[in-house]
Amino acid sequence: MGCSGCRVRFNLGKALLPKVSVFFTMLLVFTCLFYCLAGVCDSVPRTLYYGDYDDKSRGLDNPRSQALLRSHLAEELESRWNGTDSAESALGDAEERGTVDAPGQQLPSPSLIYDGATDDGGNGIPVSNTFGTKKIPQAIIIGVKKGGTRALLEFLRIHPDVRAVGAEPHFFDRFYDKGLEWYRSLMPRTLDGQITMEKTPSYFVTKEAPARVRTMNCDTKLIVVVRDPVTRAVSDYTQTLSKNPGLPTFQSLALKNATTGLIDTTWSAVRIGLYARHLENWLQHFPLSHFLFVSGERLVSDPAGEMGRVQDFLGLKRVVSDKHFYFNQTKGFPCLKKPEGSSRPRCLGKSKGRPHPRIPSEVLRRLRDFYRPFNHRFYQMSGQDFGWD
Repeated sequence: MGCSGCRVRFNLGKALLPKVSVFFTMLLVFTCLFYCLAGVCDSVPRTLYYGDYDDKSRGLDNPRSQALLRSHLAEELESRWNGTDSAESALGDAEERGTVDAPGQQLPSPSLIYDGATDDGGNGIPVSNTFGTKKIPQAIIIGVKKGGTRALLEFLRIHPDVRAVGAEPHFFDRFYDKGLEWYRSLMPRTLDGQITMEKTPSYFVTKEAPARVRTMNCDTKLIVVVRDPVTRAVSDYTQTLSKNPGLPTFQSLALKNATTGLIDTTWSAVRIGLYARHLENWLQHFPLSHFLFVSGERLVSDPAGEMGRVQDFLGLKRVVSDKHFYFNQTKGFPCLKKPEGSSRPRCLGKSKGRPHPRIPSEVLRRLRDFYRPFNHRFYQMSGQDFGWD
């Protein structure tokens, strides 16, 4: 009887075992499926909504929702800067940012120039790439090389209403044949009220650039960062020398003849500093009111003051101010203070602030004498005396 009862229980357990196994297997499968689906949903870019407005106002084409988003971004940016300590960092060299420098060098794909997944547009606040639209720039930093254009762009990119591509597109001088839609595809997405910008310093000295920019948009705002042309030429030479140590001496490149002291204007480092000549070309296509001339020297000595002029010119609220800067004694130029909660420093990279080689004083004197009439002409044309003489 006992054995018979054991056999009944054993047979019953044997019959239930497959069902229990199936049950737990299905439970495991459904659990895994649930977590997998949850993970997929979390990885999908989500639209960020702020405020207490209703569903009808959530569309990206709704001006109110875009204004609310921009307002929250501005508040978040402001809170990150308040009460922060000075901290040095490296924003990275222009080359590390994908800047195209060398003639004939291929431009990186748009995905390398501007990360289309999630990007902070340079201000440290992540924004989904589903927001806004890609537009052609309303403002361009067109020059000059080694004048301080990289610093100006980085200072501008902390403004919540400025969205700028990091690398130099070189559209109007090297890649114009790729077409305007290709150029637009390089730009970051912007909301209503935000400004799209780019900087390519070689535009200022490119003969065809003014007409091409005007064809795109005759209302484009143009920013030119200028610097003492003698110091600029030495800085230009220093950069080239760092890439090509076998380069001839500065004086042998700057002078056609060491005996007569005649300046060689065919050398690009000298030619770029003829600001009046280049500006004459641009003024054939744009009125002077479309230009802002930024002093490269004052951008170092008084960055907040120059940034105030730039923000006014662009029609922006003065957000970038003294509290964003500190002077880096080692580098010899201002850096941006680190935003609260950010581990990324905000100072220009190793390629900025290189020590210049010693140039014979006689060569520098000859260069200053050469540039003087061109400088005075530029002062008259721009309506500003930059005090280089």
